[in-house]
Amino acid sequence: MEFGLTTFAEISEAGVTPGQRLRQVVEEGVLADQLGLDVYGIGEHHRPDMAASAPEIILATIAGATKRIHLSSAVTVLSSADPVRTFQNFATLDLVSGGRAELMAGRGSFTESFPLFGYSLGDYDELFAEKLDLLLALREEGPTTWSGRFRAALDGVVVHPRPEGRPLPVWVAVGGTPNSVVRAGTLGLPMALAIIGGQPAAFAPLADLYRRALAHGGHDLATPLAVHSHGYLDRDEQRARADFLPGYRASFARLGRERGWPPMSDAQVEGLIGPEGALFFGHPERVADKIVTLHERLGISRFELHVSHVDHAKTMRSIELFATEVAPLVRERLAAVPVPA
Repeated sequence: MEFGLTTFAEISEAGVTPGQRLRQVVEEGVLADQLGLDVYGIGEHHRPDMAASAPEIILATIAGATKRIHLSSAVTVLSSADPVRTFQNFATLDLVSGGRAELMAGRGSFTESFPLFGYSLGDYDELFAEKLDLLLALREEGPTTWSGRFRAALDGVVVHPRPEGRPLPVWVAVGGTPNSVVRAGTLGLPMALAIIGGQPAAFAPLADLYRRALAHGGHDLATPLAVHSHGYLDRDEQRARADFLPGYRASFARLGRERGWPPMSDAQVEGLIGPEGALFFGHPERVADKIVTLHERLGISRFELHVSHVDHAKTMRSIELFATEVAPLVRERLAAVPVPA
């Protein structure tokens, strides 16, 4: 099982500039590599409270200071991007990193990029489907001939540069829409489920649907399945609550005001922290227990922890606990599970 981290380069600390925050993100990615984590992902957003509007550039900076960690978007909002330019950017990242790039494509849970780049939210799903089709065509060897509704056609074009030794890895990120799950499975693409709220066990039917779609498309049932969830680690739970929960609740309250959600109640927060909840929070052993349970119920091959809502120093401490305590505990417990005959 792989272990990774994701960030949106949230500016959670008062007085921190976007430039300072981006340099902190680079430090966090370097630490993740030094501690042996498998993947570091940066999500594209176009907001004043999130500094990563160009994840490829930040990932390339991290590539120059790391040796082995895979570098991923988390996600690239493909619906409002140009697939040709996106392919070039990530092929370039793959080359400069020595084959460590991944492109995780999503429709986008935030919608600021659509008007910014001249697209209509009325075309939300059609944009993604068409642009994913082009992106996958560009991955193939040989010239690309393609036409669609939202972009100029290509006639026998080879886009450069090309990754060396393998096709560019493309994942699909899904927030819980069954049609998106079916699309990822039918295409045979690795999928990441964003489990931000509720109970992770409720996503088990989507994991099953994904594997049925893989089978229907004639693809390997062992195609990777990841989960991305928020969390924060500290051996002292009371300190963790004081450090993390105020910022966590404030962030979701701010988003709630934008989207018409009510603020989180105390009961909802406790439900998220509890054994069945979607917040991977507190003592490393408790977090390891939740990841093992998630693996048992969904059959995941990667877990990505999203650490935010605290300052840089606390984020670094949480990353260290995740890498040095949680990941080894989970691997040890999974290795102890008998393999079916």
